[in-house]
Amino acid sequence: MVIAAGWMGSYVVAIALGGTLVRISGYGDAEALPTWVLALSSISLWVPQLAMLFILSRRFGSANWVHDFGWSFSVRDLWGIPIGLASQFILVNLVMLPLRVLFPDRFSAQDIERRARELTELATGWWFVLLVLLVVFGAPIVEELVYRGLIQGGLSPRLGATRALVFAAVWFTLVHLHPVEFPGLFAFALVLGWCYAKTRSLGLAVVAHIAFNAAGLSVVALT
Repeated sequence: MVIAAGWMGSYVVAIALGGTLVRISGYGDAEALPTWVLALSSISLWVPQLAMLFILSRRFGSANWVHDFGWSFSVRDLWGIPIGLASQFILVNLVMLPLRVLFPDRFSAQDIERRARELTELATGWWFVLLVLLVVFGAPIVEELVYRGLIQGGLSPRLGATRALVFAAVWFTLVHLHPVEFPGLFAFALVLGWCYAKTRSLGLAVVAHIAFNAAGLSVVALT
């Protein structure tokens, strides 16, 4: 209950703050946001979530993020690089292949890549560097803290390790709000959940997530 209330509260604040910033920027009706607006929107999402983690850790946990959310890293976490790359280039394609065959109009490669391609087309020069920082590093760190560290880790004692893993993966998938990406995202979220459950720390999952996002962004930017 505390986890759901904390997430919902931070998400409502983030949506309200992000929507306000986008409207003020003058891009409220734009289909694709410039990189600087995307940065503001991302920060408006992440700051409330990080604040929520801080509050929950101080009030209901040990005030130690290593203990409460598994925020730790080691050399072995570099295995996340091949895990993330394999997830991007092999797992997602295996999941999407039958869907592309059965529903070619709904699950085309163009539709799946559209959001990433719009972002890269609008980012040039130093703006692309900012995009990399947001997509490759910022998003994986915050999302793993929230969906694996808080949600999966917090629910495991109540639901059991497997149910908490699947529940966090579903939650992570749905919050991305792009149904065409759901199958691949869910499959990858299960991998991230396994990384966290296997190590009881976020290091492996964060590195895998970084590698996954870096690979996807690179493919879109170079093609």
